[in-house]
Amino acid sequence: MTPDDLPGTGPDPADDDARAAQPLEPHEVFDRAGGHEAFERLVRTFYAGVAEDDLLRPIYPDDLEPGRRHLTLFLAQYWGAGNVYSDLRGHPRLRMRHAGFPITPEAALRWAELMASSIRAQNFDPQVEDALLTYVARATPTLINRLPDDVVPLPQDDR
Repeated sequence: MTPDDLPGTGPDPADDDARAAQPLEPHEVFDRAGGHEAFERLVRTFYAGVAEDDLLRPIYPDDLEPGRRHLTLFLAQYWGAGNVYSDLRGHPRLRMRHAGFPITPEAALRWAELMASSIRAQNFDPQVEDALLTYVARATPTLINRLPDDVVPLPQDDR
């Protein structure tokens, strides 16, 4: 999955100059996005969508506030805020922390679509937006932990 695979995305000739520049370092993303407050706004927008989503809402706990805070801190840390997540929760271990939630390919795609639309709603600098969308595209498939029933398992090696 690439940022261009997300619905409503694709190469935009107006972004050619921004994309031609060197990718931003994580701390540059954090600073150019607007610091911790920008990630709070982004995650607030995302969680407002989760609260209204028929597919995603049942996957989340009743109380959305702890997850909202954790995602804010995780994204802020990932993009250069220092150890704000790890100091509170330890190593992110994303697959382990999400193992108890049934994340199907459909749910993962919906998550990515909602996060992508939340990122775009922030009107970030094009390079910041591109970095965030690239991260979403790369991270989303790694969290899938439930496959549809019609997926045939690989044959076992009988050696």
